[in-house]
Parts: sequence; structure tokens; C-alpha cells
Amino acid sequence: MFKSVLSKIGILLMAVVLIVPTTAGAAATSKGAGADLRATLGQILGEHALLAIIAMQKGIDGKADFDQAAAALNANTDDLTAAVASVYGNAAGDAFKTIWSSHIGYFVDYVKATAANDSAAKQKAKDELNEYKVTQAKFFADANPNLQQAALEAGLTEHINMLLTAFDAYVAKDYTKAYDTADQAYKHMFMFGDILSAAIEKQFPNKFTSDMSTTQASDLRSALGIILGEHATLAVWAMQKGIDGAPDFNQAAGLLNKNTDELSAAVASVYGNAAGDAFKTIWSSHIGYFVDYVKATAAKDEAAKKKAKDELNEYKVTQAKFFADANPNLQQSALEAGLTEHINMLLMAFDDYVAKDYTKVYSQERMAYAHMFMFGDILSEAIVMQYPDKFGGTSSGGSTTPSTGGTMPSTGGMDGMNHGGTTGGMNGTTSADASPELQTKVIQFTVGSKMYMVNGQSMMMTTKPIMYNNRTYIPLRYLAANIGAKISFNNTMKSTTLNTGSDVLEFWNNSRRYKINNMLMMTDSMVISRDGRTLVPVRFVAETFEWNVTYNSNGMVTLSKTY
Repeated sequence: MFKSVLSKIGILLMAVVLIVPTTAGAAATSKGAGADLRATLGQILGEHALLAIIAMQKGIDGKADFDQAAAALNANTDDLTAAVASVYGNAAGDAFKTIWSSHIGYFVDYVKATAANDSAAKQKAKDELNEYKVTQAKFFADANPNLQQAALEAGLTEHINMLLTAFDAYVAKDYTKAYDTADQAYKHMFMFGDILSAAIEKQFPNKFTSDMSTTQASDLRSALGIILGEHATLAVWAMQKGIDGAPDFNQAAGLLNKNTDELSAAVASVYGNAAGDAFKTIWSSHIGYFVDYVKATAAKDEAAKKKAKDELNEYKVTQAKFFADANPNLQQSALEAGLTEHINMLLMAFDDYVAKDYTKVYSQERMAYAHMFMFGDILSEAIVMQYPDKFGGTSSGGSTTPSTGGTMPSTGGMDGMNHGGTTGGMNGTTSADASPELQTKVIQFTVGSKMYMVNGQSMMMTTKPIMYNNRTYIPLRYLAANIGAKISFNNTMKSTTLNTGSDVLEFWNNSRRYKINNMLMMTDSMVISRDGRTLVPVRFVAETFEWNVTYNSNGMVTLSKTY
């Protein structure tokens, strides 16, 4: 039912062959009509956000490649239009394109008005964007009875505000805010794609009855795609900033490094912290070699350029071996071929930029972005095959999980990484890091935003986190749902109870008193209520239930815990 945009673009660049075992039971999979729909919509919508921000930066800077960046954004619109048409017909696709294209035009108007220092024209562009969101939301709500126009308008408002904030921060030279917001805008669009895909599945249930994928497997596929796809575009972006000597290079590179941290955490959530650390060392090295290539190009040092290429060639072998050693469903030679494609696409996009062949630049950039989603699809499916019990499948004699009788081969510091066996060099004891049962959950809230993230997956709340008395407060309902706690309310006593199964926490609104396992305690920050919703101080709950908590300067709170 859903036309694959990847086949439309014609990108079939990752020829990794999975070894598919014969199983007697039901096979878990990350693939299927619903999972494919979700993945494709997320990929296109996420790309839209990044390309929009890049084009707006190019526009305000008067860069020579603005037209080609804008053309790439328009090509993305064509892909999204084809996706809509594949579900609702060509007439609906044409109507969608007219509406969607209008908001891109309003962003361009905002850039032009900013360049001209024309406040009235900037306000006009904002007003038009405000009108657009209503029209766009109505389009989707009219097409699908499972979508609420008001909720769609709220999501589109977030999208618009994030792009404008990223652009305004860039103009103000607040580059940290510009790139942090760009990252949020990108991930937010996957949440929007999830909403659309879920509604379409519900609208056309007969077309998704043969979908054998599970939510857990689809979540894994989505999370890996989000991180890997962003890596490709951020790498191209940072390399351009580097060769241009742009003042925001460090922030662009910083976001690329943050992306590496997220990917390393994803690896660690499957294979343990030792493997996550080993992966980070290997993956980071190839980013460093790209930086070396940029520096060598700037210095016109051909020998240094060749050295960087040679190091990238060595990297691909080490990286492929890492994955092949970790998962028996992946072949090293095929992984090396796929990583070669990745490296070559990024180098060609950069070389074409230096040569001012901007049409080729954005063609390569878009292929590199799409290619990494294919890589993510392959990794996620291999992981699901490796651990079918975790993803709704059934283990059998044909299980792909390595034998527990020995250790995993080590790769670049992967000593001790195994899958339920003994750790190398640890006298046969089992390492917690090596256990496939060990999972890390990461929840991110941002003050003032209804969007939050769970393991890289964007979601939406009805209440925003706030600052109160210099404390960060988050909505209890969403926190409880994601830390595995059950929540109940006692209207007579005006109390709220959180039950994790091992601990019970009871507290009262506008009070510092609380009970933990029926013992009365006091805290320095009281629980509060806003608009009928209960909000709790983050640190209080995190420490009570032994979650790690960190904050950044942009109001983002990250909660993490390894089980």
C-alpha cells in the first residue's frame, strides 16, 4: 500500500546480506507494512527539518549554494507528496504539496525580511505561518478521522517555532542554541511521523493485517534510523563549515559529537557499556579522519588527504569487524562494502562543495542520509533476529544468539563483550555490562516544550515542564509512564501514589511531606499543580527511584537508568 520513497529515489546502496536462520516459532522482525510506513514518514519529515535549517542559514549568509540547498528541500517535498498520494490519491497529493510548499515559502520570506531588517515583513511571514498550520492540520484531520486538528496544530506550532528559533539564534550568533534547537527540530518531526503513521494504520486496518513487526522492533529500527541519518547530514554540514572557516564550526561539530554519544548509548543498551565504549572509540575515529581530510584540503596537502583516506579505509574494517563480532547475522565483508559507500558519499559531497558543483553536493548529501537509514534497518533487523525473545518472537533451535559457552571475539577494546556467556579474562564470572538483559533507558524533557524523548523517540505531552523556585518540574503522568511506575490518585486525601513494584511513594500537592514505603519524610521542594496537572521536582523523584539526572543550559533534563 505504501510506496517506498527509497525506491522512488533509487537508492539501493547498502548490500548487506543477513544470514536468516530457520526457526520453528514465530519470527520477530522490525519489518512490515506498518513499520515501513513509520520509518519512511519519519525519514522524510526529519530530513525536511534539517534541510530547512540548512537552507535558511545559506540564505541569510548569501551563500553560493543557497539555490541548490533550496532545491534539495523542494525535492524532499516531492518525496513527501508522493507518500501522501500513495495513501490518499494523486488529487490529495497535489493539494498537500500546495499547502506544504507554502510554509517553506513563508520561511524564505522570513529569511529575506531578516536580511532586510524589515520587522513588518518578518511579522507578516509569522502570521502566514500561523495561518498555514491551521490549513495543514485541517488537511490531515479531514483525510483521517483518527487525527485531531487541534493536536496537529499544536505539533505544527512546535515545528514552526523550532525552525524560527534555530534561525534567529543563528543570526544572533548564539550558535549553541541554534544547533541544539536544530537537533530538537529534527527529532520532533519523527514524532509527527509516528502520529501520522499510527493514524493511517488505524484508518486502513486491512492493509496492515499481515504486518508481523512488533512495537519494540519498530522502536529499535526507528531509533537507529534517527541517529544514523542525522549523523550523515551533520557530517556533511560540519565539513562545509570547516572548509569555510565558519564561526559556528565548533557548534556544528559539537552536535555531531552529541550524535555519536547517542549512537554509542544505543549500542550499549544492546551489548553493554564496554561495547558501547569500544564502539564510540571506533566510530569517533572516522569523524576525526574526515576532519583531517578537511584540514588537508584547506592546506592543499595531497599527502595528508591520502593519509586521511587510508585511515578511513582502515576504519571501515575495524568498524565492520565490531558489528560482525557482536552479531552473527551480519557479514563483515558486506558491512565493509556498506561503510565504503558511506565514506565515499561524504567525501564526494565535500569534494563537490570545494569544487563548487553544488547540485552534486546535495544529491550526494541526500543519498548519504537515506543510505544510513538503510544501514539502521539492517542493524535493527539483525539485533531483533539475535534476541527474538526481546522483540515478540519465539526462540527455537535455530536461534541466532551465540553460544553461551565461550566469549565474544574482541574488537578494538571489546574484551569481555559477550551474549550471556563468560567474560574474557574474568575467571568465568558474568559481567553485568555484557548481559543482553541489561538495558539503558533515557528520558529527556525540555522546559517549555510539550515534546519529550524516550530512547531517541519523540513523544508529545499535554503539559509543559516548568521552572519553579529554581527547580525543574515535569508532568507526573508522563514521568510515571516511562519509569515503569503505576500512578493513582486519592481525591479524598488529595494525595498521589507512585508504585514501582518495589517502592511506593505517596505525596500531596503543595506540600513538602511525602511517604516512602509508608515512612513519613520531608523534601525541600513541594509537589505542585498546574492547569489540573500534577508536576513534580525532577531531582526528588530521580533520586528516590535511583535514576541518573543531568541538565543542560537549554532547559533539557535527561533521566537515565540501566536495568
